[in-house]
Amino acid sequence: MNKKRVLILCTGNSARSQMAEGLLRHDAGDQFDVESAGVKPSMVRPEAIAVMKELGIDIGAQRSKHVDAFDGQKFDYVITVCDNARESCPLFFGAANRFHHDFEDPVAAEGSDDNRLAIFRRVRDELREYLREFARCEAVDTL
Repeated sequence: MNKKRVLILCTGNSARSQMAEGLLRHDAGDQFDVESAGVKPSMVRPEAIAVMKELGIDIGAQRSKHVDAFDGQKFDYVITVCDNARESCPLFFGAANRFHHDFEDPVAAEGSDDNRLAIFRRVRDELREYLREFARCEAVDTL
């Protein structure tokens, strides 16, 4: 079975898209070859690494990449996880099926470390629910 290629995009490729990449790879890696990138990449946030590790998913080796690194590559799906990425999404992904959901940016969270981690956990869990539904729907469509 050929895996479908998925590119997950957000602004900084530091939290939402990194967590989504790890989640989809962990939960549906037999279905998908998953990458993530950003329109203004920075660094993978330690809070994202920490809350993923709570689920037994290690994203510590993932790195932040610019969307241009995937120029000319073909993807079956492009998933944008923030409005900024959707608006900036390059056209070179051509015929890829596009999906979008604007998730809160946990990097922008303020307050104590506990409060910030709680927001990262909530966004992580929302991403997981969204991606599980995506994987279920895609699996049904290919039957």
